[in-house]
Amino acid sequence: MSRIGYKPIEIPKGVTVELKPGNLVEVKGPKGVLSQKINPLIELKQEENILKVDRKANYKQIKGFHGLYRSLINNMVVGVSQGYERELEVVGVGYKVEEQPNGLIFGLGFSHVIYFQKPPGIEFEVERPLRRTIAEGTKELLICTIKIKGIDKQLVGQVCAKLKSLKKPNIYKGKGIRFKGEKIHLKPVKAAI
Repeated sequence: MSRIGYKPIEIPKGVTVELKPGNLVEVKGPKGVLSQKINPLIELKQEENILKVDRKANYKQIKGFHGLYRSLINNMVVGVSQGYERELEVVGVGYKVEEQPNGLIFGLGFSHVIYFQKPPGIEFEVERPLRRTIAEGTKELLICTIKIKGIDKQLVGQVCAKLKSLKKPNIYKGKGIRFKGEKIHLKPVKAAI
């Protein structure tokens, strides 16, 4: 039995949920509009400001979809009402990030700069670099924070993953791009013989 699928979804004021032809769920709110196609064997029941997701059949695959679509619709409701925000840290001496109207420009120790184009529906906010000592060692590194904001939870997470892949954290020095608060376990430097 799906425990997540049977949880009701509270719809806040200012948010509307509509089921369009072709099993398309459209959620409108103060921050924007999101839509998601759902399986025809999943049905929605709305009572005042509560939305319930139910299934028409009891196949194993449909039971799995029950919880999935409930989570996707709930994420859309939260996204159009509050939005999502993640923070990344660019750690390293000489590493820099500049905000441009259409994206970000990274200087990550390569021989060239990296331009990352902003996808539609995403906003970036870059905070100036701060000097901070990393807890694992006694080195002082320059840390620049990037805030990624958007209404689509999946898109925000995907952009974070792409930005992290530009420069993965170094396991010896701790330099690279990581989530704020993420702990990197540093390896001891190999000793010379």
